[in-house]
Amino acid sequence: MQVNVLGSRANNLMTNGGVELFDWAAQGRLDAFFLGGGQIDGQANINLVGIGDYPQAKIRWPGSFGSAYLYYLVPRVILFREEHTRRVFVEKVDFISTPGTSDPEVYRTGGPYAMVSPICQMGFDKDRRKFHLVSVHPGHTVEEVLDNTGFEIDVPEHVPETILPDRATLDIIRQQISLEIAECYPRFAAKVFPEAMNAA
Repeated sequence: MQVNVLGSRANNLMTNGGVELFDWAAQGRLDAFFLGGGQIDGQANINLVGIGDYPQAKIRWPGSFGSAYLYYLVPRVILFREEHTRRVFVEKVDFISTPGTSDPEVYRTGGPYAMVSPICQMGFDKDRRKFHLVSVHPGHTVEEVLDNTGFEIDVPEHVPETILPDRATLDIIRQQISLEIAECYPRFAAKVFPEAMNAA
């Protein structure tokens, strides 16, 4: 497995930034991609443009860039957000930067596979166009997930607790990976991995 971190000099096989990323996606050379959104709704539509009626948005975000292109081509797009609230996980996004699903006649090899938040993991059923709860992180509950999600999700009769990484995996994340992340995301690394950053 090769993980490419955009903008990294040490951990990125691509030499031409976004241009090469899009080429790789079109060639079927990317198996997975992580994608966030200012808003995400129950059909896995993503809003990266802003809040309110476009073009008079009350809050403006950076924009869609190539998210729609990648969402259509990469087979396993894993959505993520560091905040799990009803203002993020909304019933219907204010602006569709990229749709979670497409009509059958639309050629599409990619799309949403899973979603990870600070309190749970969800899977996405493309046929039903709906999220389902896969697991709840330790210290959180199904009720908390439902209370903080603005759209309906399927909940199985038994929802397992998310399996935590073992000690060896944690050591790799906190030592090697934290330093690799710090190259492009120094503030994030300092916040999440302060011990590793202080020791570096």
